[in-house]
Amino acid sequence: MKEILNKLIHHEYLSREDAQEVLTSMAEGKYNQSQMAAFMTVYMMRSISIEELEGFRNALLQLCKAVDLKEFNPIDLCGTGGDGKDTFNISTLASFVTAGAGVKVAKHGNYGVSSRCGSSNVMEHLGIRFTNEEDFLKRSLDQAGICILHAPLFHPAMKTVAPIRKELAVKTFFNMLGPMVNPAFPNYQLVGVFDLELARLYGYLYQNTDKRFTVVHALDGYDEVSLTGSVKTITHEREGILSPSDFGLNQLSADEIKGGEEVADSAELFVKILEGEGTSPQKQVVCANAALAIQTVEGGSLLDARTKAEESLASGAALKAFKTLQNLSQKST
Repeated sequence: MKEILNKLIHHEYLSREDAQEVLTSMAEGKYNQSQMAAFMTVYMMRSISIEELEGFRNALLQLCKAVDLKEFNPIDLCGTGGDGKDTFNISTLASFVTAGAGVKVAKHGNYGVSSRCGSSNVMEHLGIRFTNEEDFLKRSLDQAGICILHAPLFHPAMKTVAPIRKELAVKTFFNMLGPMVNPAFPNYQLVGVFDLELARLYGYLYQNTDKRFTVVHALDGYDEVSLTGSVKTITHEREGILSPSDFGLNQLSADEIKGGEEVADSAELFVKILEGEGTSPQKQVVCANAALAIQTVEGGSLLDARTKAEESLASGAALKAFKTLQNLSQKST
């Protein structure tokens, strides 16, 4: 590790192979906590190269516990986190709205590290079962249209770095990797990222796969469609800029999409929005993100996809997907 750290400190980059080897060695506990913390800190102070990102991704995918959900051909809606915006759990809510619209979802998520409340914090609080049992995940997809893939259960390699990430409490390159290492290897992905450079790296890496994808980065810093301004999009077909008007919606203010202070507050807000009792801005931002997910899978116009998302929320179909998953979780515990 000393040689690697010296290399990085002198502004050199790792090859794909070296990056893969370092992360594999970290997972195997070959380095002490100080070395691993130093390694992660370097990537807070300089950008990551495409080769490094690919090497880290390859290591985690090689070490993960894969799950075969191909018969459902689901989409994953996952953000990197690390945007420091403290929004409510927009992509998780959008996942249930997407499922309610008839599009299968394999949602990859984790506890919050740099934010107050991650996807897994809310799901756990609301009684959703975390498991890597394939039968339960398939039953969830079949009956609820959605399953939750809690990252630590599929990435045992992360166990060695989890305490360090928690202590650092800021985004690291592991935030960048989260959406790339869904253990179901989905063919469809809606990915939100915290900066424009990372959006381009994702676009480049995904262009070399068979995925249909949409990578989004709001130009005012959000790792999702925030409707607070324009959003950069990179898909398997094109790059572009979308404004709130492209969704047929008005621009929102940052205060209108703020999240809860504690997990309990966030969970309460989560259910309130699914029950159709959220504010108009809250419902709009959830449906905008769900619309992009639906369009990624089904094609068609963004406005038609937004209509499907709104119908899912207004009809109670999104709430039914959540309640079904909740009931399945309770029966199997």
